[in-house]
Amino acid sequence: MSPETAVRESAELGEGPTWDEAGARLLWVDILGSRIHTYEPAGGRRTVLATDQHVGAAKPRAGGGIVANLRDGVGLYDTDGAFSWLRHHPVPGRRGNDAAVAPDGSLWAGTMRYDEAPGGGDLVRIAPDGRATPLLDPVTISNGIGWSPDASLAYYVDTPTRRIDILRVADEQVVERREFVTVGQRDGYPDGLAVDAEGCVWVALWDGGALHRYSPHGALDRIVPLPVARPTACAFGGPGLRDLYVTTARSGLAQPEPLAGSLLVFPDMGEGLPAAPFTG
Repeated sequence: MSPETAVRESAELGEGPTWDEAGARLLWVDILGSRIHTYEPAGGRRTVLATDQHVGAAKPRAGGGIVANLRDGVGLYDTDGAFSWLRHHPVPGRRGNDAAVAPDGSLWAGTMRYDEAPGGGDLVRIAPDGRATPLLDPVTISNGIGWSPDASLAYYVDTPTRRIDILRVADEQVVERREFVTVGQRDGYPDGLAVDAEGCVWVALWDGGALHRYSPHGALDRIVPLPVARPTACAFGGPGLRDLYVTTARSGLAQPEPLAGSLLVFPDMGEGLPAAPFTG
């Protein structure tokens, strides 16, 4: 099967697709381009919001607007574009990377160093009032985050480990971390992920040119080739959450690729889970 091109774009590092149910639109970012994109598939309308610094992820807020995992912390954009810091926490040489809203409405925000130094990042839970609680520290490239359909398990990627891990959290602390699957060296590096309504985990494979889907028991049950070498993340969206969107990157490619940096979509690929908005 081949994807359709939802948005033809030349993003340096497209990332973090998230379906905003209230706005019937997809949010995604160009990290190195410092841009937050929105796309409404019903009419094709697009918007682009320029940020003042690199932006690792952007998620919808319950009251409207966007929460963004930026280079120097977590910020809030109101519906009129006004910006304020929720947590300003700059660390030289480090930036925000992937993030996800937990079922309880908090934001799990990851970081990494620009030089990708081992142990240079972390994963932090950000409460709606901005209070930060460390979840994992240290990590190297904090990436994909998602939850099982019953919200009892979190799935998490620290990309250089080539693993998707399972996390159990109690009282805002990670009380268990164990391996779910390890991606083979020939298959690329796990990046962003999505969990579908069947509890299967879809992961984008950086330098692998494909998506993998794993059953809830960790069995690889589907491989979806892509026309790009560096897919970065995936998310279900559209009517009934049945369309699978994939962000892509052109940063660092040895050879140019026509669709690298674009937003791709597989119509009617399955059924996703609703994404909770950030309640801050």
